[in-house]
Amino acid sequence: MQPTQSYLKVFYDLRPAKQVERRMLLETFQLLSHLGFPIQDYQYTGLGSLYFVDFIMMHKLLGIKRLLSVEIDDTVRKRIAFNQPFRCVDVRMGDISDYIPKLSPRRRHIVWLDYDNFLIRGYLEALWIAAARLPHQSIILITVDVEPPVKNGTPRKWREYFRDQASQYLGNLGLRDFAQANLVRVNRDILVRAIGSGLATTELNYIPLFCFSYADGHEMLTVGGMIGTEEDAERLHKSSLKDVEYIQFDTFGEPYRIEIPRLTRKERLHLDKAMPAAKNWTLKEFELPPAALEAYRKIYRYLPTYAELVL
Repeated sequence: MQPTQSYLKVFYDLRPAKQVERRMLLETFQLLSHLGFPIQDYQYTGLGSLYFVDFIMMHKLLGIKRLLSVEIDDTVRKRIAFNQPFRCVDVRMGDISDYIPKLSPRRRHIVWLDYDNFLIRGYLEALWIAAARLPHQSIILITVDVEPPVKNGTPRKWREYFRDQASQYLGNLGLRDFAQANLVRVNRDILVRAIGSGLATTELNYIPLFCFSYADGHEMLTVGGMIGTEEDAERLHKSSLKDVEYIQFDTFGEPYRIEIPRLTRKERLHLDKAMPAAKNWTLKEFELPPAALEAYRKIYRYLPTYAELVL
């Protein structure tokens, strides 16, 4: 697992679709807290990079006080330490696969393997370890790039890639299944099967909660849920989560698509006056495609507002 140094290419705190995803996750964790899951006492473990955006939000908005960030790129060790946002964020260098087995079995965890590259064998190994080792009622998430893994490739080339990286999780897929339009589903199925394989060594189940697809440039996929018992699954399925539009209880259902319509500030202010709006709400004041209007209706509560600040 070599570092991709994506922090040199992407402003992690300015990705609107990613920020919407983060806020949806945070809202879910707040709902879980209301349902009696002690989220504030969980430990959050992830890949903070230079920006630590998730860590700042987890601490400030959820009150989580145990946080572990793992960075594999040793060339920015000092820079990582300099950007550590809070004293309660423990920063370690190395492969996150080496740290997951060391997480306390006496504490529940949220682990987000928030990768920025195509799915590789090392990512699946980390995911398998997390599924096999995390204790009851922990939450596991993984994000991968779902663009074609071989540039200017073909379905045959892409099938070869996934056979090389994830052969044991592919199932009986034919060449047609590796068409570009199907790559999101291929990645999702591989990730879900890797989680299931890890859990096969335990007496716990995977309870799916999240399956997001979005793009701030590259197409990305996030899959995740809770590790729990059948009683936990029944508890969640009967809770207020069943009414949350982006929650995905179906393991192999269609991903929830996060679309960010291009709007001016004035247009957003006008639309906000009508929110929350019904699904078939129409707009008369200016031209806006129905698909963009529906997309905004879904994400307006989670979409950040960016503005220039002149100092």
